[in-house]
Amino acid sequence: MKKRMICLVLAACLIGTLTGCGKKKEEPKPEEPVVQTENEVKKEEPKPEPEKPKEEEPKDTIPEGKVKSYLTGEWIDEELAKKRPLAIMIGNTKDALPQYGISSADIIYEVPVEGSYTRLMAIFQDYNSVEKIGSVRSCRHYFVYFAKEFDAIYAHYGQAAYAEPLLAQDDVHNLSGMDSAIESVMFYRDTNRKSPHNAFTSAEGIQAGIEKKGYRTELADTYNGHYKFAKDDAPVQLSGEDALVVSPGYFVNKPWFVYNSDDGLYYRYEFNDKHIDGGNEKQLAVKNILVQYCDWSYLDENGYMDINTTSGGDGYYITNGKIEKVTWTKANESSPARYFDESGNEITINQGKTWVCVVRNKYKDRFGVYKDENELSAARQTEE
Repeated sequence: MKKRMICLVLAACLIGTLTGCGKKKEEPKPEEPVVQTENEVKKEEPKPEPEKPKEEEPKDTIPEGKVKSYLTGEWIDEELAKKRPLAIMIGNTKDALPQYGISSADIIYEVPVEGSYTRLMAIFQDYNSVEKIGSVRSCRHYFVYFAKEFDAIYAHYGQAAYAEPLLAQDDVHNLSGMDSAIESVMFYRDTNRKSPHNAFTSAEGIQAGIEKKGYRTELADTYNGHYKFAKDDAPVQLSGEDALVVSPGYFVNKPWFVYNSDDGLYYRYEFNDKHIDGGNEKQLAVKNILVQYCDWSYLDENGYMDINTTSGGDGYYITNGKIEKVTWTKANESSPARYFDESGNEITINQGKTWVCVVRNKYKDRFGVYKDENELSAARQTEE
């Protein structure tokens, strides 16, 4: 009986064991994704883009003892740069040629006078080495306003009646050949010329005249310059049309400028010939040409004009064989004219000499730019 019970127990164990072995192993259930609430989601902040390095504006390397000239933008001696420039009237009729000393001028203004002639006002920063300047001619009142734009001492030989009240003002420092106090110490007559084209002066004479009048010789502390000049390594390259030959459109002397790509200068011609300085036989040449159209009117039956120096208006800037339209403004009769491009930004001009052609706005259509002198010649034949 006992044996039988043991056998039954063993059999039951064996069946349990066999049944356990045949059972399938349960696979683990896949984990459900954890859903995070909006507050629990960690947002990644966008990384700021690295800042692009700013392009540095070109900087001038300052030579020792030098500063930029207010007239040309070029480096000159510091003491010379403080000196007030000289603005002097130069005759520009055929009988007045050749002119002397004019190639040493930094800026030249060409402005109409009666009879559709033009007269020149040459502005010098350094006239100490110029032995002969002239012929010196009389003043028209509007030239005084142009001279004041540069805080210049203004030299002339006589004046129109309309200029007399202006020349008498305390802030107009002028040197006149009609002033008996300085005529003999400042001016002389060249016997090889006929009057009125025979009055000349020199560096020595100018200095004597300034000392005699007791004029201030350094620029005013408030003077901040006239033009905005390009940096040494960033010359202005205009994107306008070509301007290889430029004709301002004056009637009598019919001047023109021809661009020389070798040196980047515009060479001046008038009266059908090269415009030459009789003192050194150099042809006049400049880096920049500014054309400034002005309102104007006749003052009397003799043809004396008023050129409105504050009217503002249109114009052109020409350099390096290219041209662009500009506008100009002037706050008052003593302040400098400012020139702006078509986007309204004040223009920057190239370093070097500048010729300013002041033109009556009635004659805008006489201005022209040409590909060569033959094209200019053909255009003039059509005009005639």
